[in-house]
Amino acid sequence: MLAGCATTSTGSAPRPEEPEGQKEEEEVSPAEDLMREHGVLRRVLLVYEESLRRLAGGETVPPQTLAGGAQIIRRFIEDYHEKLEEQFLFPRFERAGKHLELVGVLREQHARGRQLTAEVLRLATPESLSNPGSVASLTRTLRLFIRMYGPHAAREDTILFPALRQVVSAHEYDALGEDFERKEHELFGASGFEGVVEEVATLEKALGIYELSSFTP
Repeated sequence: MLAGCATTSTGSAPRPEEPEGQKEEEEVSPAEDLMREHGVLRRVLLVYEESLRRLAGGETVPPQTLAGGAQIIRRFIEDYHEKLEEQFLFPRFERAGKHLELVGVLREQHARGRQLTAEVLRLATPESLSNPGSVASLTRTLRLFIRMYGPHAAREDTILFPALRQVVSAHEYDALGEDFERKEHELFGASGFEGVVEEVATLEKALGIYELSSFTP
């Protein structure tokens, strides 16, 4: 037998390293964690957009579905995701003197977003959806929210989050990931992010926009 045969066999040699590799695949960096949470935001924006389309066409908008989207925004985006940014990210950039103007605008938009979400929750009722004046107010509120948060998330994804490594040490960066994960499961249980994604999927199915192929022109 050739001496090198054991090292060239398929699959046998790497097996002792697989658990470690698998563990590494399951770890999520702070920037990736925040970006995938933006994926939840964007999917709720699709729920809002479909609701707007229906309102404009005089079609039925299930109030519980619209309110469900706003509740996910309130619980997952505003009370969790944005608070992570406000507690752990923004102060670090401010102390480092980096992206100060951007951080200032992001803070302002968080505050404005909470006001808009409160308005959506107030108007996402059967009574309001049967009142033309309330529908007009709801339409304006949804449009303002969508218009603000598309650019908001894009600037964070392409400018702020990639720059995080410039204002923290490697150890601090890893510690942030652990803090984020701990807070996620503290607030949302064992299912964490995946559970929230399932909530959004339920709303999408209720509106008939769950299938990705439905968006293909």
